[in-house]
Amino acid sequence: MVELAGLSGAQRHGRRRARLRETAVSLGMIGPAVLLYTLMTVVPVGVALYLSLTDWDGFSTAAFIGLDNYKHLFDDPSSTDAWYVTALVAAFGTVLMVGLGLVYALALKAKSRTNSFFRAVAYFPHVISALILGYLWAAILGTNGAINNTLAKFGIAPVGFLFDETFALISLIAVIVWAGFGFNVVLFVAALQTVPAELLEAAAIDGASRRQTDLRVVIPTIAPVVTVATVLNLVGLIRAYDIVVSLTGGGPAGSTQTFTYLILARSFEGTKVGYATAQAVFLMVVSAVLALLVTALRNRQDQAATGG
Repeated sequence: MVELAGLSGAQRHGRRRARLRETAVSLGMIGPAVLLYTLMTVVPVGVALYLSLTDWDGFSTAAFIGLDNYKHLFDDPSSTDAWYVTALVAAFGTVLMVGLGLVYALALKAKSRTNSFFRAVAYFPHVISALILGYLWAAILGTNGAINNTLAKFGIAPVGFLFDETFALISLIAVIVWAGFGFNVVLFVAALQTVPAELLEAAAIDGASRRQTDLRVVIPTIAPVVTVATVLNLVGLIRAYDIVVSLTGGGPAGSTQTFTYLILARSFEGTKVGYATAQAVFLMVVSAVLALLVTALRNRQDQAATGG
């Protein structure tokens, strides 16, 4: 207003029209994105929240029952067992995928054709459908799979990779790690290229070994990328479903049934749509809380390191 005080009426009117045009252009540019986000995210989440408060089989009229679905979720033994499996898969899978990916990337950080080849080898499983990878490993690890057929030729009894409860869970985690750690390798290799050469030179001048340089210089420098990788892997593994379907089918005896598998293969198929939606909403909340928690812990460590 102070800026317009010294202008004539025509000039003030022109300024206002120019600002209105700028506002209209801005709205025109962000409007489609906001509309698309609302239709694809806000509306479905709102509908899901409502359905999670109803008793609905997917066909008849939904009956509002309040928080009963959420109460049942905590009393349901199958949900408790599925969360236990999910926690094991997410915890061990994240640690192994991030840890192995970082070690692999550090070993292959130098630019060479050989290193490029091994990076591609590590990343290759990530570009294949997880369902296909699951079926592939089921053919390798099954009772009549390639490994057990080979063992039988030497008179060795078959190993229950997929039919012993403990072995099946270990096999599931191993396949998930094998299929996904290549993504972390690519992420970390890219981050390693951004480490300032001056830091590496200073460490070399101080007489630091390669291991000391990696632990005290390189890894702290790329710590934000490690945090991002941890969050992505953790959230992704909490929602693990496709490899479970094709590798173990949730068996044996539900020992590899993750929470997402329970929602899609049990609750929805059993026409418990309202309850399944409540499970899905709870899963979404848990994923968001864990992502925020990991990020907050990383920020606290960064502040402590910088004295902030």
